[in-house]
Amino acid sequence: MKDLSNISVVLPSLDPDEKLVAVIDGLLEYGFTDIILVNDGSKPENLHYFTDAAAQHPEIHLLHHEVNRGKGAALKTAFTWFLANRPDGFGVVTVDGDNQHHPADTRACVEHMLETGNVTLGCRDFNQADVPARSSFGNKTTSAVFKIFVGMTLSDTQTGLRAIPRSALEIFCTVKGDRFEYETNMLLAIKTNGIDFDEVKIRTVYIEENASSHFHPIRDSWRIYKLILAHFFRYTAVSILSAILDNGLYALLDALLHTFLVGFALTAVCTAGARVVSSLFNFFMNKKVVFRTNASTGKAMLRYYALAIPQLAAQALLTQGVYALLSIPDTATGLRTLIYAVVMTVLYIVSFMIQQRWVFAPQKHSKEEVHK
Repeated sequence: MKDLSNISVVLPSLDPDEKLVAVIDGLLEYGFTDIILVNDGSKPENLHYFTDAAAQHPEIHLLHHEVNRGKGAALKTAFTWFLANRPDGFGVVTVDGDNQHHPADTRACVEHMLETGNVTLGCRDFNQADVPARSSFGNKTTSAVFKIFVGMTLSDTQTGLRAIPRSALEIFCTVKGDRFEYETNMLLAIKTNGIDFDEVKIRTVYIEENASSHFHPIRDSWRIYKLILAHFFRYTAVSILSAILDNGLYALLDALLHTFLVGFALTAVCTAGARVVSSLFNFFMNKKVVFRTNASTGKAMLRYYALAIPQLAAQALLTQGVYALLSIPDTATGLRTLIYAVVMTVLYIVSFMIQQRWVFAPQKHSKEEVHK
């Protein structure tokens, strides 16, 4: 059994009931000795759960938001307080106040973090029969979108049970978001900053089909998905701008050089000049604006052009290959155009995924940086 004296539990809560009491009792029973309890602007009739808990348990430090600011804001308030007031603390573990995290699982996540120094996510199994269909579908869909558009393999994107070392907290305090989208931004920050993370399987507990959750399905889902897809939206915008630049430069060079060059020479020079400038624009915009990575510029550029050349060949070979495989004649221009568009779309998404995972992959923090 590991010593938990340098670990603080972060427990945000809004309008709690008796389940908060059960959560606190369970944490104390399993050896936690420091709980940062945050009242996120609860109603007056619910405030006694906070004051009673703080009065009965010296292990609790109580923080208040005068008005409801959101779960993300409550987490950041606790993280900031921890960094300022627990100079010897190794890290924190975030726990929801609805009693859906078993204290044994909370301890298991913390012990894994203490062993590895990695952010540790407590992840549920959504294949179990007793998981509400809405929760199972939502989490599996979000996990798939995360894998395709963020490049992270996560079995539970919405878990509130997260053990976080001190160095990662310093990064998370700068992450934007005040409500449920903040927890998604934390995951994106893990990716962007190259922070190591692990998953620990935990119990899948739903009380009254998660009826006490303050998650708004439409509003909060939109906030989360627009963050997950933000890279792809920016990637698309940069691609359009690059295409406009490429065509504009071609036209400009053609107008300037047509009196000096003719035929193939003119076309080759205009194409090469436009493509070099537009590809460099695309590279630096992808690095700085789309993926916002700390990857080495030189290494990323070599990878970028190593991808671009085979991609051009794949575009031609795949398109012609589909034509031949389906025996599509040259006269079927409409069908050929449709197939070309499908191939280009698939290659476009594949290129995005490769750039995200390989070309602009962030540099990992060393263990010395993590523990400094």
